[in-house]
Amino acid sequence: MKKISILFLFVVSAAITFGQDSTKVVDTTAKPKPVKKDWSKVNMNRSNDHFLVQVGIDNWANSPDTIDIKTLSRSFGMYLMMDFPFKTNPHFSVALGLGVSTSSIYFNDTYLDISGKTNNSSTLKFQNVQDTTHFKKFKLQTSYIEIPIEFRYGSNPENPNKSWKGAVGAKIGTMLSAGTKGKNLLNGSGGTINSFTQKEKSKRYFNKTRFAVTGRFGYGSVSLFTVYQVNAYFKEGLGPDVRPFTIGITISGL
Repeated sequence: MKKISILFLFVVSAAITFGQDSTKVVDTTAKPKPVKKDWSKVNMNRSNDHFLVQVGIDNWANSPDTIDIKTLSRSFGMYLMMDFPFKTNPHFSVALGLGVSTSSIYFNDTYLDISGKTNNSSTLKFQNVQDTTHFKKFKLQTSYIEIPIEFRYGSNPENPNKSWKGAVGAKIGTMLSAGTKGKNLLNGSGGTINSFTQKEKSKRYFNKTRFAVTGRFGYGSVSLFTVYQVNAYFKEGLGPDVRPFTIGITISGL
């Protein structure tokens, strides 16, 4: 009888244990914990926008209504930059460089005497010459040497050519030259007088130092960019308080 009781208890215990194991639910939806990437083991010796070429459309913010700027004024810039990725997270980096930029602002029926030869006033005058002898094409050209700095982000730091990119930054520049160019002389009725071209150069009215903020966003080697000059374009009291800005396309590589 005692042996039968022990056998019965063994069978009941086995049945209970089997029943618990057979009803146990395994959670197959649980996601494995993400493994943080060790960037120190990744070779980050890669190209990342070391060379920039920028082509853009220029205009002036805060420009008086009396200044008639053509829509397709333009700019061009080239920069060589060194990129320094963050060791702990190379999605982010800082870049510093050197480059040059030029701006060509085109005007409608306007004349600027930047040399001061015919301007009796100490301030720069934007003269409307539509009804008098004037140039068919007239532009103001400036050029700068600049030091840009950018704080960058890339979605794919191991392959920047297949990465979304964004950057904000600033640049400081010093003026290399400023000049005007008038071409094809017309009379007050718009008739051609001759193909005379007049060039004048002077930095008399301009701030020779330029401070600007920058931004760009794109994919791979192509991005949109914008530049806004923070300080005044002309010296205080010598011209209107305009702030040049640019919107355009950047081609980057190397």
